[in-house]
Amino acid sequence: MIHVGIAGMGFMGWVHWLSYQRLRGVCVSAVCDRKPRRLTGDWRDVGGNFGPPGRKVDLAGAATYRQFDDLVRDPNLDVIDMTLPTALHAEAAIKALAAGKHVICEKPMALSRDDCRRMIRAAKRAGRMLLVAHVLPFFPEYAWAHRAVRSGKYGKVRHAWFKREISEPTWMDNYWSADAVGGPMFDLHVHDAHFVRLLFGKPTSVRAKGRCRNGLPEFWAWNFRFPDGEPAVHGHSGVVGPSDITFNHGFQISFEEHTLKFDFAVIDSQGRYFVEPVILGERGRTRRTRRPKLRGGDPLDAFTAELRAAMRSIRAGRPCEILSAELARDAIKICQAETASLVRGKSVRL
Repeated sequence: MIHVGIAGMGFMGWVHWLSYQRLRGVCVSAVCDRKPRRLTGDWRDVGGNFGPPGRKVDLAGAATYRQFDDLVRDPNLDVIDMTLPTALHAEAAIKALAAGKHVICEKPMALSRDDCRRMIRAAKRAGRMLLVAHVLPFFPEYAWAHRAVRSGKYGKVRHAWFKREISEPTWMDNYWSADAVGGPMFDLHVHDAHFVRLLFGKPTSVRAKGRCRNGLPEFWAWNFRFPDGEPAVHGHSGVVGPSDITFNHGFQISFEEHTLKFDFAVIDSQGRYFVEPVILGERGRTRRTRRPKLRGGDPLDAFTAELRAAMRSIRAGRPCEILSAELARDAIKICQAETASLVRGKSVRL
């Protein structure tokens, strides 16, 4: 049995708690939050932009802590799952690792590459695992794309385009603070930066053009350059202002002979496809439009798969590629370079 302590019982803590209930051989043995009400199991004040609303739960048998330091000193815990505000990730992870715990850190890993380096060094010193919970590759559409690229079944990727947009994030405090959340670059676009890095490796340079708010990228077009110019990868990300479309993401990935495409949005709190996942044939040949059979549509399924992969990694003693801290660190490097490119008005090398 792997015993987990969750630090931070906000929206993501709630999603992780629900996901752990679906896993065998795992027990949430402690929770930590500064709000006394949440330590009684009353999570009715918790909510976000997807998933079930918070409710009352039975915490019988689980230890409860108001202070993070007390949580990491609990001798019964094997893993600390950190769903804390991003600005707290680095120091909290380093403390937990030094206390001999494995760490699952919700994305983004941190707000700077220096903090990422410190976290990785702490994991190596402690001989413990640091896993960064980037959930996007576990969503069915992105898992489908990942399999297609890695298998080579459609040939080489020639071109890829991604988008990720939200309306004004009124559900989150300090969103436009560089020191707390980091705006849409680190909270939103980091998903695609991580996914592109996973699929194609590290770009040699990035270029971003768009607008800023409070000194942070607000909405921008981006382009990643790779060796020899292939694949051509670009997209756009950011906050689009007040809108009935609270969330919109999608991609188009063109191989030598086929193209994968999908476009999904949340409109008036209801999720729907603009373009259902589809495989398009090459122009000039007999077109065969096919719809892949994808499992799962509930976002909680993706988080469950993510945490199942984390538990397998801990049992095996080696991280799966998707959750590796090095991959998450590179995503932060990319985001920092994009911010610099937007501000300076020129390409930035990595």
